[in-house]
Amino acid sequence: MTPAARVQAAIDILDEIIAAARDGGPAADTLIARYFKARRYAGSKDRRAVRDLIYDAIRRVGDRPATGRSAMVGLAHERPDLAALFDGAPHGPQPLQPDDCGEHASIIPGWIKPLLADLVTEEEQSALLERAPLDLRRNALKNHGGDLDREFPDAEGMDHLPDALRLPEGFPVEQTDAWKSGRVEVQDAGSQIISVACGAAPGMTVVDLCAGAGGKTLALAAAMKGQGRLIACDAIRSRLSRLPERAERAGAGFVEPILLDQGRETEKLAVLAGTADIVLVDAPCSGTGTWRRNPEGRWRITPQRLERLVSEQARILDFAAPLVAPGGRLVYAVCALTTREGSAQIDGFITRNPGWIAEPQQVPPGRKCGSGVLLTPLHDGTDGFFFAVLKKA
Repeated sequence: MTPAARVQAAIDILDEIIAAARDGGPAADTLIARYFKARRYAGSKDRRAVRDLIYDAIRRVGDRPATGRSAMVGLAHERPDLAALFDGAPHGPQPLQPDDCGEHASIIPGWIKPLLADLVTEEEQSALLERAPLDLRRNALKNHGGDLDREFPDAEGMDHLPDALRLPEGFPVEQTDAWKSGRVEVQDAGSQIISVACGAAPGMTVVDLCAGAGGKTLALAAAMKGQGRLIACDAIRSRLSRLPERAERAGAGFVEPILLDQGRETEKLAVLAGTADIVLVDAPCSGTGTWRRNPEGRWRITPQRLERLVSEQARILDFAAPLVAPGGRLVYAVCALTTREGSAQIDGFITRNPGWIAEPQQVPPGRKCGSGVLLTPLHDGTDGFFFAVLKKA
């Protein structure tokens, strides 16, 4: 591919990403992979160059662009080398026109900026789009001694997380024997902090109520040392179906997956009422804390979608609470930084459910935010999270 053809390819894929963000379609990575699967002539350098152009354009625009061309033109206005490729060459973009203003650079969608937690300053907001490192978690069910230090000699340890290792972005961890054998799992440090805050221990009954593919489930399994009862629930079959294979690789065969029927969860969960030492609600959310990994997520969230998410979070918390045994914990977590999904959500739950109190957490890591803890890339080197630990008074 010529340099100009790479730019046009980036524009074409950006058009697909914009449409998917508007209509709830596939993620950017999926669309990029799909595009090149149908174009075998593109070499690895072409794919890498196009991908870099796409993500450079995505990262600089907070609000969803009108078109892929307008997103790329905005980038071209900042890069003369890129602007020179808008020359009308075969398979390349048409020349720039006087009215080609392009998209203005912005970090945060304008409408959501006032809704972020007060702790998320302008400097914090800029860090939300920095490239994320690769965090691993040592799997205590399979690791003994310091063998991982030999396999990952360049990895850095992390304060407060003795099982965490940090590697540079792009490290091919899934090609290593340690990953294939289940001795390490890919898991952001923030997610590991929340798993530790749950306080899971051997012999407990633990319910991961929105388990997805099971990242936190496997961390809880390791903390429980494979002893006790660990139930992983989700209402989305495609996500939950990935858990059994992951659990088998991690040596966590005791995990019990339960597929829920959205809107009728209490029927399936009735047998667990009052039995759980820990219920983790890793609730569906805006994803504002994961923009450094999924920057096009800024183009997906809308005021209407946020409203639906806040309502769903409250509904899940309310049917989760009766599952907790006397003296047990209800742990709420979202990879989101809006006040409505974080501290205000917990305040609302306590108001609706008398007898529950927020359990103070030792910080750092994180900062106190209302009745919970806020984690951010700049302050804590993690994805953005809010979490709170609740107990019956």
